[in-house]
Order: sequence, then C-alpha cells, then structure tokens
Amino acid sequence: MLHRFIMLALLAPAALCAQAPLEYAQRRADLVQKMPEGAMVILGAREPSRDYESFVQAPSFRYLTGFMEPDAALLLVRRGAELRMAVMFVQPRVPSREAWTGERVGVQGIQNRTGMVGRPSTDLFRVLDSLGNQGLVINVVGDVASIVPLPDQVRTADEQLIDRLKARDPKVRVALVNTVVEELRGRKSATEITLIRNAVDLTMRAFLEVIPAIHQGMNEFELEALIEYTFRRNGADGPAFASSVGSGPNSTTRHYTTNDRFFGVTDLVVMDVGASYKGYAADITRTVPVSGVFSPEQKDIYQLVRAAQTAAERQATNGTAARLMTDSANATIARGLARLGLIDGPDATYDCSAGAQPRQCSQYRLYFMHGIGHGIGLEVHDPEQFYFGGRIQPGSAFTIEPGVYVRERIIEELPLTARNQQIAARIRQAVTRYKNIGVRIEDDYISTTSGVERISLVPREIEEIEALMKTPSAGVAARDEFRVEKYRAGP
Repeated sequence: MLHRFIMLALLAPAALCAQAPLEYAQRRADLVQKMPEGAMVILGAREPSRDYESFVQAPSFRYLTGFMEPDAALLLVRRGAELRMAVMFVQPRVPSREAWTGERVGVQGIQNRTGMVGRPSTDLFRVLDSLGNQGLVINVVGDVASIVPLPDQVRTADEQLIDRLKARDPKVRVALVNTVVEELRGRKSATEITLIRNAVDLTMRAFLEVIPAIHQGMNEFELEALIEYTFRRNGADGPAFASSVGSGPNSTTRHYTTNDRFFGVTDLVVMDVGASYKGYAADITRTVPVSGVFSPEQKDIYQLVRAAQTAAERQATNGTAARLMTDSANATIARGLARLGLIDGPDATYDCSAGAQPRQCSQYRLYFMHGIGHGIGLEVHDPEQFYFGGRIQPGSAFTIEPGVYVRERIIEELPLTARNQQIAARIRQAVTRYKNIGVRIEDDYISTTSGVERISLVPREIEEIEALMKTPSAGVAARDEFRVEKYRAGP
C-alpha cells in the first residue's frame, strides 16, 4: 500500500509531461521505500567556478532525476508511512546569466517536467535548517566523506553545507546515507542495460577501427585521439574516463594516462578505454603487439591472463557468489606465474614489510595487484549489487579484467630483507626474460533472467588479434549514420 501511495505522489503529475520519464519517478518511489524516516536530501554537483569548465552531474542525483543542471537538489520527507514532501531545488532563470550558461529549466519548468514542487536552490539551506529544528534527521546523499570534519581536511561543497547546518544548531542530526541510493543503482533496469550496451557497442567499434592502424613509430596520444574521435563521431558523449594507452614499459602501469610515448616494434600496447553514452560507461581493455605478432614471451603472459579470465567467466552465473570469480582468477594466475618462474610457487609469500616480524604477502600479487573487476553504469566503477548481496543476479553489470604486469624494476620494489634477497635471486632470470610485458584483458558483462552475457565482443584470442592487425587499415572510417540515428532516438 505504501508503495502505491508513493508512486501516485511522485508519478501522477509527471505522467502528463512527456519530458519526465516514468523510470526516474519509479526510482524515486523505490528510494522512498528504502529511506529512513525523516528528510533525505540528494545533492547534485555544484556549478564550476569558471563557465568554460566542464560540468559533470553527481551520479546518484542523476540516477534519481535525470536533471543535468548544476546546484540542484532533491528533497524527500517521509513521516511514518506517508511521503510528506518531494521538492526539487534548482537555479532560477536569470536571462542575463543564460547568455553565458545557456537556458535554464527554472523553478516552474522543473515542476512541469517532474511533477514535483520546484523551489529556488537558494532556499535549500533554510528548508533543511527548518526540518532539522523540527527534530527530523537530515539524511544526506552527496559528495561527503565524513559528517565530522577531520584534522587538515579540505571540505567539499556538500560537506560545507553540513557544517553550516550543524554550526547553526549543534543539535541537528545529520546522517550520511549514500549507500541507500548506491544499493538501488547496483541493480540495472532494462533501460540502463540498453544504455550500457550502446556504450559498449561504440567502444567495440573504436577498437575494430584502430587496432589495424597500430604501427611502429606511432605515438600513444595518436592512438588515444583516434579512439576518442571514433567515440564522438558515432554518437558517444565522449570517453567515460581518462583513456589509458600504454606501450612497452608503460604497459606495466595499472592506470597509465600520460600517453606520450612512441611505439617500438617489440612493444605491447595496452588500451584501457570506454565510451560514455547518455552517462553510462563501457570499460574494455585489449593488449596487442605493435609488430602484429606476439613474441613467445608475450604469448606466455597473454595466455596466462586469458586463462585467468576464462576461469573467472566460468564462475559468472546468476546466483553465484561473486568472490568465486576472484578466487578462480587468482589461483590461475598464481599457478601460471609459478610455472614461468616469476614466483616460487602458487602459495609462496614474500616480506612485504621490513622489521623484526615482517608482514607476509602473496608473491603473485607482485604482478597482479588489482581486483578482478567492478560494476559499470553511471560511473565506470559503479555500484554493483554483488557489493551488497555478494551474488550475481539479474540486473548486474560488471567487468572481468585480470592482468599481469612484469615491471622491469619489480625486484627493487621488494622491501630489503634477507628473505626477499633470496627470493630475488631465484626469480631474477625470469623477470629479465619477461620484463616490460604488461597484459590486461577486460570485458563487460550483463546479467538478465536468461543468464550472464559477455557484451564486449572485440577479438581477444591471440590468433584473432594477429588476424585483425593484418587487416589493411583504411584510415578513419566514415561516421556510421545508422548507429548515430539509433543512439539519437534513445533506448
């Protein structure tokens, strides 16, 4: 009964307005079901200090409203089983200012668009202060790391709002409830899955176009530019995150974004990129040889990483504990590294600290130091429902991305202990053989009631990559009008 009342409160006027998608109203209704009693304010991102800087909306606020203007906020008030208030605070229209910012929706416009009461953003503090003085808990969703300031902490704009409320009346109760919205975001709707598919499709197209163009003497920034141009040319918002194009020794850096080295003929190139489509991110990584053919050493590492990805994929089924993907990939990598002589054994450890009683860490972590994957959605590292429930379920959207990185100076990174010196002596020859070889393979997956599906179908087997690199490059392809029209129409 409560859910039906909330839907009527949040949906009825909005249904009259074609610009207010019912999906956003449904998300808000779902949130009211989960929110604690009291007030909940979901804060949008603030306007950049300079009007020529890019504005990026706060993902949780965007998820609940679809509203893309700065300095906005959504306020919901629930008392018992009744939704008492649903207000959108937005910047009022100031025509003289709109010459710089573009036309704003304004207070009346937001009310027509969403069916919720609209108020000027300048009223937000006064309304929150009043609710807090009435004894309601102010539950905050925003860019907040801590309610109480920490020593020497630079406070975000959202944290400063909390500080002002508490400074005005220390008895006002404020709680941080980001995870309430993040848990909702973890389960993707059919519309969100379509948006993610479109982002992945755009990213796949870029890989298929640029991989045949890779050659000795090319620069990392040239490849980056071709990839991102292909994104935008075909209808993407742009890159979903800073593109990483790392060649040779740069392939062994986990998040390398300098992108300014020229390719050598014996290099591998790791491309970790993803298009953004209507706010939703893809995230795909491919590793290819500049020469067009993997060397024996490069093959050794590449096949190991692919085996780890396959092991994780076998565990990626509905209802399965997500940690099994990690366990299977880690075990595969540890066995493979031991076989190549890069570690002493699958269960071998090293001293990862010095001192009388050094802490022990797994040796395979010297080469595989990150997780097996993450959720994707409005953020490239988006909340995923198995973060909360532990299991893959319909509505999951995530990556699987094992990697092995043989850094040339990896032995120098070991803490200086007698035991580590002995380990270094045993693995030095293998490190020299495989140095500067970094491989990561990353794919995107969605889960529906039909099961888990890999949706990033870019060639990833050695023979497939070598065949693709032999394909003559025709240069930058013409814009795909079919795709652009399809994306323009939306899901």
